[in-house]
Amino acid sequence: MSLASWFRWNEPPNRISQRNPTEMVVETLMMELSWQTKQAEKQQRERDNEYRKIKTGVDYGWLVSYPKQSYDISPGERMQLEDMCTKIHPSYCGPVIIRFRQVIAEYEPEAQEVSRLFRSVLQEAAEKIKEEEEAKKLARQWNTKNRTSLSLATFKSRSRISPFISDIKTISEDVERGTQPTRRVWSMPEFRNTK
Repeated sequence: MSLASWFRWNEPPNRISQRNPTEMVVETLMMELSWQTKQAEKQQRERDNEYRKIKTGVDYGWLVSYPKQSYDISPGERMQLEDMCTKIHPSYCGPVIIRFRQVIAEYEPEAQEVSRLFRSVLQEAAEKIKEEEEAKKLARQWNTKNRTSLSLATFKSRSRISPFISDIKTISEDVERGTQPTRRVWSMPEFRNTK
C-alpha cells in the first residue's frame, strides 16, 4: 500500500459545494457579523485598558485575561437577522459587507451595538433591492407600452395624408372656387384622400 493513498494526494480537489446561493449569502453575512462583533469587543478591551492605564498610571494589562467572547447575540435576534439576510440577493452580498464595514469604521460601536448596525445595513440593502426591482418592473411595463403604441402608430400611418384637401373653409378657397386644382410642381409627391 502506497503512502499517497493514505493521504489522498491522488484524488481530485473537491468541487465547490452545490448549496443554495441564499444559504451561502446568509452564512457569509452572519460570519461577517460575528467577526465584526469580535473586533468590536477587542477594540472595547483596548479602550478600557488605555483608560485604566491613564487613570492609574500603571499598565496591568499583562495580568488581565479576557474570555474568548463575552457578548453573544440572542437566538431570537439571530433568527431575525438570518431571515433578513435571506432577502439579500447574492449579487448584493459583497456591497452589503462593504457598507457594513464602512458603518463600523465610521461609528466604532461597542459589541452590543454591532447587531443593530448590521440590521440597519440589511434594511437599507433590502429597500435598495426593492426599489431596483420596481424600476425594472416599470421599465418592462414601459417597453410593452411602447411596443403597443408603435403598432398603433404603424396602423395610423396607413391612412393617406392630404394637406391641401380639408373640410376647413378658408378665404383662399372662395377665390379659387372657379379654378381647377393644379398639379403640384414641387418635388413633394401629391397625396390624395382615399376613402
